[in-house]
Amino acid sequence: MKPIKNHERMHSNFFNIFLFSAVVSVVVISACQKYRNTGEPVCIQISTETLQDKIKGGWAGQTIGVVYGAQTEFKFQGTTIQDYQPIKWGEGFVKYWWDKKPGLFDDIYNDLTFAEVFEKYGLDVSSDTIASHFAATEFHLAHANQMARYNLRNGMRTPLSGNWLNNPHADDIDFQIEADFIGLMTPGMPDKANELADKVGHIMTSGDGFYGGVYVANLYALAFVSNDVQFIVKEALKSIPEGTQFHSCISDVINWHRQHPDDWQWTWFELHKKWNKDVGCPKGVFLSFNIDAKINAAYVALALLYGQGSFSKTIDIATRCGQDSDCNPSTACGVLGVMLGYSNIPDFWLNPLREIETLNFKGTNMSLTKAYSLSMKHATECIQIAGGKIDSNTVSIPTKGANPVAFEQNFIHTYPVARERIDMTITDTFSFSFHGNGYILYGNLVKCTGIEKEYFNRIALKYGTEAFALAEMDDPYVAKLEVWIDNELDQRVRMPIKSTSRRLEPSWKYLLKEGNHQVKIKWVNPHPDYAVRINDLIIYSQNPPVSNLPAE
Repeated sequence: MKPIKNHERMHSNFFNIFLFSAVVSVVVISACQKYRNTGEPVCIQISTETLQDKIKGGWAGQTIGVVYGAQTEFKFQGTTIQDYQPIKWGEGFVKYWWDKKPGLFDDIYNDLTFAEVFEKYGLDVSSDTIASHFAATEFHLAHANQMARYNLRNGMRTPLSGNWLNNPHADDIDFQIEADFIGLMTPGMPDKANELADKVGHIMTSGDGFYGGVYVANLYALAFVSNDVQFIVKEALKSIPEGTQFHSCISDVINWHRQHPDDWQWTWFELHKKWNKDVGCPKGVFLSFNIDAKINAAYVALALLYGQGSFSKTIDIATRCGQDSDCNPSTACGVLGVMLGYSNIPDFWLNPLREIETLNFKGTNMSLTKAYSLSMKHATECIQIAGGKIDSNTVSIPTKGANPVAFEQNFIHTYPVARERIDMTITDTFSFSFHGNGYILYGNLVKCTGIEKEYFNRIALKYGTEAFALAEMDDPYVAKLEVWIDNELDQRVRMPIKSTSRRLEPSWKYLLKEGNHQVKIKWVNPHPDYAVRINDLIIYSQNPPVSNLPAE
């Protein structure tokens, strides 16, 4: 690597700036302003060609990663994918998944949905306008995104739509996997990335779920100005408040990598022992499934550190960490794609992608080719707003370190203490009692026309209600529930059968007074063609669970 000349070196509290080698040119990064210990920006210069190449690399790496991990997604929960198991890749592979499972690309088209909002309304668009645009989408969503869309469609505004009291999935990975576009439009400017993240991220998340998106946006922004993965993994963490679980989890990965720099599985096992517990998402509590943002972000950090800048090593490690093994390599390789640039991603990975670059993602009018141009436009606009300059050949970026975003922590004084299998269909009312300070019912509304209820119950018990959960897009039925807690009406719940409007769980309540409680769910408008299915009851307490094993 060609060294930076002494008179071009920059020293600040925020960044180490490095030269990048590229196929077509050497990126020239030099100080055009110097402010020492003042908190003012330090301006760097990068060619417009290189900026575009890096933006393309970010989108391309993200898409390659999601397809590589498609075949293993959530098939390895609480375990790594051993080296003896091959993971397929080759010509035609991206197009195969494009045709077979278009919903796989939600990492990309969710990003693009938000990018379109900024294009339509401008970079100063309000959070409410972004939320309204998001609420109007009709493509498939799940977890925190779908719960937020439900909240917004039923009159709740951001940030309440993403708050954990209203969204049990608030710590899930959703914002983390769609914050890439923010880093791509704020190159070298993590402070600006945090401003945009606050506008978007609280629509569907809070706490660690929000921090996941902030961290990813920072990784991308920093990858434009450094080719040192250890630096960006550590520097991006400065935007996360110390004392949060997210900060502690990523810090552990950094420290364990320092102790065992050649053994990623050692770090993975330590990570699993300490952090592999999901307390919010009802699909994962006390089970092996874990879509929690912090541990999946930790897999991203782990892959970047142990991948050492190699695209192949990074994508493979991120995938073999398991759990959300398409989203995590997508994030890691998007960051690395920025660092390397599109032109430096090996053809082995790029060639299968080129088959779909000009095709629109399902449910959108956006393709990767359009994304390349749109993010370039937004990046140059953000740079100019921040005080940078653009000419035909050079972009001057005012880089500035970011302060930590606000402190948030979900599920405070809320510890899961029990998960009880219910497996029943509500026909009129459903009552239960519990001791603790909160609960959530894991279940959903399903359509079962033509299926005998007894047969439905047997099949649902064996295979889950997901097999029956789909309905016609224009099905107008909405189940109406009343939730009574301790003989007082707590809330009225609407549960549409329409897949894009559905509510993910029938009922939950947190932060009740610790003690005995009674809950009654009343189905106000039951219909023989539908079923309100209750799978599990998860109980919370303000006190952590303790072992009931006898002392010996």
